[in-house]
Amino acid sequence: MADETPAPAAEDAVPGAAATFEAGGVPDSGAAAERVLNQEEIDSLLGFDVGADQAQDKSGVRAIINSALVSYERLPMLEIVFDRLVRLMTTSLRNFTSDNVEVSLDSITSIRFGDYLNSIPLPAILAVFHAEELDNYGLFTVDSNLIYSIVDVLLGGRRGSSAMRIEGRPYTTIERTLVQRMIEVIMQDMCAAFEPLAPVNFSLDRLETNPRFAAIARPANAAILVKLRIDMEDRGGRTELLLPYATLEPIRKLLLQQFMGEKFGRDSIWESHLATELWSTKVDIEAILDEQTMPLNQVMNLEVGQTMMLGANPDSKIQLRCRGVPLLTGRMGRVGASVAVRVDEAIERTDASRAL
Repeated sequence: MADETPAPAAEDAVPGAAATFEAGGVPDSGAAAERVLNQEEIDSLLGFDVGADQAQDKSGVRAIINSALVSYERLPMLEIVFDRLVRLMTTSLRNFTSDNVEVSLDSITSIRFGDYLNSIPLPAILAVFHAEELDNYGLFTVDSNLIYSIVDVLLGGRRGSSAMRIEGRPYTTIERTLVQRMIEVIMQDMCAAFEPLAPVNFSLDRLETNPRFAAIARPANAAILVKLRIDMEDRGGRTELLLPYATLEPIRKLLLQQFMGEKFGRDSIWESHLATELWSTKVDIEAILDEQTMPLNQVMNLEVGQTMMLGANPDSKIQLRCRGVPLLTGRMGRVGASVAVRVDEAIERTDASRAL
């Protein structure tokens, strides 16, 4: 067993500092050992981690910089929509490829549009699609692994062997056409996923291989990035769906729901009960036959038995009021021994009458 020399004690390393601490003072800066951060500590402080996935939560300075981004967790219904999309894609891609396809949702994060364009691993195919009801665009990215896997499956490649990748050349017309057909299938699934929330029709606009030509928003705009994994036995790849917040703004109130069909502050049971009670409420209606202006002394001299002549006749319009608010007009008549009013029309409410 090798002899190990024990490390010097703290007193031996910095004797001046130990003596100062015992005296209750502050150690001399010249006597204390200088603390130098290594590269791992600097990366942790700044929030950079080369080996980690970009989807995980950031820390340090990077977290402070990205804190201005809106988190997708403020839109609870969005996660339900994408979970529904995963189930629909699993079924539709199985029918499309006639193979065992498994679709999984990796992550849903918020990112700036410019940062996403710079992080796209090339070569890749970028599909720009249009959300007609939302009057805006979205981006769908298919990486090279998934492109070659789809081409290999659709053209009858042998199972048990990985798709052959040929780097350094542009995608052929056949490859672009097959990938476009797969994207159109996914677009139909997206329409079905958003249908319970709001009817949205997603249509493919164009295919691009250069991210510069797929700029659908300003670089500083926030967007939602959805990463999906598509596995076909031993083949597969990743696809990413990017939706700018401007695209989702028209249905933002629907995405804020905690559950499907939530009514914000409204209770249908209470509304129906209140409506029933209002219809059965009794109110006093006053029929104004005539209005006269008289001096106060004449009013004070009125005696029992005096007769006041009213200016109403069978052709006069009688106004019906409820607590001073005009509601209806009609004609005066008689039913048996009682004076009656036949309603002709309703009086349109004005701002002045609503204020009463």
